Amino acid sequence: MIDSDSLFRVLLIEDEPADAHLIRLAFEENKVLVNLSHVKDGVEAFSFLRRESGYADEVQPDLILLDLNMPRMSGRQFLEKIKQDGALRHIPVVVLTTSDSESDILTSYNLGAAGYVVKPVDIDDFIRQVQTLEDYWVALVRHPQKQG
Repeated sequence: MIDSDSLFRVLLIEDEPADAHLIRLAFEENKVLVNLSHVKDGVEAFSFLRRESGYADEVQPDLILLDLNMPRMSGRQFLEKIKQDGALRHIPVVVLTTSDSESDILTSYNLGAAGYVVKPVDIDDFIRQVQTLEDYWVALVRHPQKQG
């Protein structure tokens, strides 16, 4: 039996159900054990991260995948806010979006994004891209030890 506390934890912040489904599918197909949580916008993400409003039992993620264009709190607003929060700013945030705008890329990095990935239109390419992200962040990158 696998201890769910030892799994790599990913928080997906994505308002588009079809994209969220594809990302979940890509993680499942790669067969790497990842605990993937999904919220629909930045407001809900902060509730998750701060363990409020029904998220009391959640654990901080090892990685956040962030869409830029969402209702209530955009990805840009979320990124700026999380990087100003001393308790949360250590969590790497990778922007995963349809925008290939140079200004969005520059803004994201200036706000503290750890990476910027443009979602491909082709489903197979999309799944491969998420699997590559997973390989990099789960297998290759070293993360700080989780605090009790």
